[in-house]
Amino acid sequence: MKCPYCNRESTKVIDSRPVEGNAIRRRRQCENCGKRYTTYERIENVPLIVIKKDMVREPYNRAKIEAGIISSCHKRPISMDRITNLVNDVENEIFSLDLKEISSTQIGEIVMDKLKDFDSVAYVRFASVYREFKDVNTFMDEIKKLLDK
Repeated sequence: MKCPYCNRESTKVIDSRPVEGNAIRRRRQCENCGKRYTTYERIENVPLIVIKKDMVREPYNRAKIEAGIISSCHKRPISMDRITNLVNDVENEIFSLDLKEISSTQIGEIVMDKLKDFDSVAYVRFASVYREFKDVNTFMDEIKKLLDK
């Protein structure tokens, strides 16, 4: 960070605190001239577009992932904190791909991969909806795959 007074790059952060609007306020002091100033850091949100199975594009919506996971964990002994952490893990993986567009299929696979280690019943429930199981045999095949691992 360059000092706005002397234009040198030797500054140190004296104080940091979050402010409204997902920003961080930082008080800085120039190590060269000693003057203090305030900066605000905001996360630059690059919109992520989800390509649905019917090729319709829509903005990424964390709430949809969260709702799907909550539904698959229904009546399971899983706290909301653990579910939130799982959604955070899924979201971190999605955004770490650094894509502008992602298919709903990719998102579903990431969720299933995370659910597999998280809770096997929730995994099978999610997979049955996501993969649109047509009959009991398809359901049993998925359970066999899970048991073999």
